Amino acid sequence: MAKVNLPITGIASFAKYPIHTDLDTLDADMAVIGVPYDLGTAYLNGSKFGPRRIREVSCHYARGDAGFYDPDRDEQFLAAPLKIVDCGDVDMVPCSIEESFANIEAAIRKIIERGAIPAIMGGDHSITIPVARALDCFDDVTVIQFDAHLDWTFAAGGQKFSNGSPMRRMSEMSHIGKMFQIGIRGLGSSRKSDFDDARAYGSTIITAKQARKMSPEEVLALIPDGKKYYVTIDIDGYDLSIAPGVGSPSPGGLEFDWENDVLEGIARKGEVVGFDMVEVAPQYDPTGITPRVAAMTMLGFMGHILKYKQLRG
Repeated sequence: MAKVNLPITGIASFAKYPIHTDLDTLDADMAVIGVPYDLGTAYLNGSKFGPRRIREVSCHYARGDAGFYDPDRDEQFLAAPLKIVDCGDVDMVPCSIEESFANIEAAIRKIIERGAIPAIMGGDHSITIPVARALDCFDDVTVIQFDAHLDWTFAAGGQKFSNGSPMRRMSEMSHIGKMFQIGIRGLGSSRKSDFDDARAYGSTIITAKQARKMSPEEVLALIPDGKKYYVTIDIDGYDLSIAPGVGSPSPGGLEFDWENDVLEGIARKGEVVGFDMVEVAPQYDPTGITPRVAAMTMLGFMGHILKYKQLRG
């Protein structure tokens, strides 16, 4: 008799894809990896529990090599012969930003060297800093951010590696090019000087209120053309009603289908070399909505990335 493989059985790898923790022998099209780190959080911590909870709820949708059927598009995604693996978690060093960041950078660099696309689960948004360092094998990476917050803080209290500064730190890297920031909102979430600096750098900023008045196609038309794209998805970019389990909640955010249509358009627009999903803090959401939204966003985006990569040959 064929194995039923119910969602509640087995080890909770991401969507029940095979576990492969030896990055030196990695052979995959896409590698999911967790970064359970929240030392960069200034207020509500707990996003270090995000990867484990996202994995658990992702098992609900697991279909293995059969992939996932999308009734809206009448397409099958993430099916064999595509190879998706769960590489486990980056090793974290308690109380050490430097060593934890070094481990993150090394892991992402190895995944890229092995020819796989990293799909990263945070952790707070500061993890995008060492991830971005590992992208220096690419030239002129265009960064697209979904977020309630600008994340352009210079160095609060002298600390340059908080979850409020990843976009500023990325702007200082020579291989990072244009930026496009979507969903920004909230009185007092950033200083005016931070917005001035971001615009001076050349970043295009679309507030959540602006975005809600635009179609996904109108937003996609504004995204810069680029050879390579990196997408960083802060779960708090979504509206608080569907993603309450975050460290910096803010009402007035983006809607699920709208954001996922934009993500599909990005995958269609150019080569996505990696993405992260950050700031899921499950303990603030007893309903479990937030990690479920995160898992579904990841699966949908993964499917579109690999679909368009195949179409481009």
